[in-house]
Amino acid sequence: MNSIEEEHRGCEKMEKEVHVTFLEMMYYLLPSPYESQEINHLTLAYFVISGLDILNSLQSVAKDAVVTWVLSFQAHRGTKAHLNDGQFYGFHGSKTSQFLPDENGVLTRNNSHLASTYCAIAILKIVGYDLSNLDSESIVTSMRNLQQPDGSFIPIHTGGETDLRFVYCAAAICFMLDNWNGMDKEKTKDYILLCQSYDGGFGLVPGAESHGGATYCAIASLQLMGFIEDNVLSSCTSSSLIDVPLLLDWILQRQATDGGFQGRPNKSSDTCYAFWIGAVLRILGGYNFVDNKALRGFLLSCQYKYGGFSKSPGEFPDLYHSYYGFTALSLLEESGLISLCSKLGITENAAMGL
Repeated sequence: MNSIEEEHRGCEKMEKEVHVTFLEMMYYLLPSPYESQEINHLTLAYFVISGLDILNSLQSVAKDAVVTWVLSFQAHRGTKAHLNDGQFYGFHGSKTSQFLPDENGVLTRNNSHLASTYCAIAILKIVGYDLSNLDSESIVTSMRNLQQPDGSFIPIHTGGETDLRFVYCAAAICFMLDNWNGMDKEKTKDYILLCQSYDGGFGLVPGAESHGGATYCAIASLQLMGFIEDNVLSSCTSSSLIDVPLLLDWILQRQATDGGFQGRPNKSSDTCYAFWIGAVLRILGGYNFVDNKALRGFLLSCQYKYGGFSKSPGEFPDLYHSYYGFTALSLLEESGLISLCSKLGITENAAMGL
C-alpha cells in the first residue's frame, strides 16, 4: 500500500473539522497547482465559500470583504443603449479576463461569462448580500444576447460551446435574481427535451451520450423554470415533458458495486457524481432508492486525512471533488452539515436568504 492510500485508509466518519481547516487554507491562499485555473477564480471561490457554508462554518468568511471582491468582477454597461450592443454584462471569471473600459466607457474587451456569473450570484446569496442592490435588469436583459435560436446558450458573447451546462447557469441566474427576462423559457425547454437520449439520460447536446452532469443540468433547469414539479415520482400523474420511468431506470443503474456513482455506463465511480446523480434523484423524489450506506462508504474512502475529497480512492484531493463530496454528504443528511438546495447547489439557508 502506497502512502497516498494510507492517508485514505480506515475512514469511518466524516472529519468535519479537518475539512473546515482545509477550506480555510484555500480561502486565504490557493496552492500553486491552481495557478493554471486562475481564469476560473470565482468558481474556485464558490467551492470554498459554499463548502464552508455546507460545513456550517461560514463564520470563517469575512463577508463584507467577499462581497466587495465579488462585485469587483462585474462588467458594467456604459449607458442603457449598450444593452443592445450584443454583449453580456455579467461577471468575469478572474482579473486576467477583465479590462478597463475605453474613454467612452465602452467595454471593448468584455469577457463576462455565464458560469462565472452563476458563481458570483451564488456567493453573494451565500454571504447574505441583498441581490436587489445588483443591476439585475442589465444582467438578465443582456443575457438574452447569449441565447441561440434553438434555445441553447453560449457562455460568452464572443462565442463558445452551446450545451446544457450554460442552459443551467442561465436558469439558475434568472431564478436567483427572480427575473426571467433573460431567456425564452419555451425555447429553452424545447432544447432540453431534445437532449434526452434513447436510454433515458440526458446528453450535453441533442444526440450526445447520456451523462450524469448533463442530466443534472437538464432536470434542475426544468424545475427552476417551473416545468417539473417537486417530487414528481410521488405524483399520481407522470410528467408529460420527459420520460420519467426511463430516466429513473438509467439513473439507478449508475450506482456501482463499490457504492459510488458513475457518470456514464462502464466508467469508474467518481465522488462528484454522488451529487450530480444524487441531486437528480432528490429533485425527482427518488432519493430513497439510493443505497445510502454503500454510497457513504465510497465517499469516506475518498476522504483525505488532511482534509478534502479525491475523485476516487487512493488519489489526492482537489477543490472540485472536495466540494461535491460535501454536497453529496449533505444529501445523505450527514450529521453537522447544512441541508442542500439540490436545484441550486447551495444550502437551503442560502437559497431562502436565511
